[in-house]
Amino acid sequence: MFTGIVEEMASIVAIDKGDESARLSIKATGVTEGLGIGDSISVAGACLTVTDLEGDAFSVDVISETLRRTALGSYSTGDGVNVERAMPASGRFDGHIVQGHVDATGSVVGVDDSPGQRTLRVEAPGELMAYIVEKGSVTVDGVSLTVAGVGESWFEVALIPHTLEVTTLGRNEVGDKVNLEADILAKYVERLVGRNV
Repeated sequence: MFTGIVEEMASIVAIDKGDESARLSIKATGVTEGLGIGDSISVAGACLTVTDLEGDAFSVDVISETLRRTALGSYSTGDGVNVERAMPASGRFDGHIVQGHVDATGSVVGVDDSPGQRTLRVEAPGELMAYIVEKGSVTVDGVSLTVAGVGESWFEVALIPHTLEVTTLGRNEVGDKVNLEADILAKYVERLVGRNV
């Protein structure tokens, strides 16, 4: 489980692509401390397993299912990624419940830079939009955010300068693909209500 409070903006230093898989090597400075092979780590919002550690870099294997459901297959060497280690049982809960199970990819369709903030408009598939509510939670590339506005096929998030500085969301441009995870509580409520109908 994760919180969506990004620990670090790391960078992809190598990509080894197979036929239907890839191995990403990621350089980080802080998250490698205490990290072990076999540990779960959120990379751009996708829960992956650390398969190799060397100094301030770690590697993760990305299988076909993950490549199909996330934007990770479109990344290039040098791209930044938001990373967060799994939350320890004794950890402080700051964001919202994030599983690292990407529900869908969305597309940035609007960027509004105003003094002291940036608003991103993200177009998302209809099946995901069913879980998006104004003032609710959503995870975009691993970042826990509050929904600022909702349309039929899009939602907006307003980003403070700190978020823009410490995550990749300050670099997003129109047309970029992003990984999206809806609030798990909304999905459970839908399932429970559906059973009682």
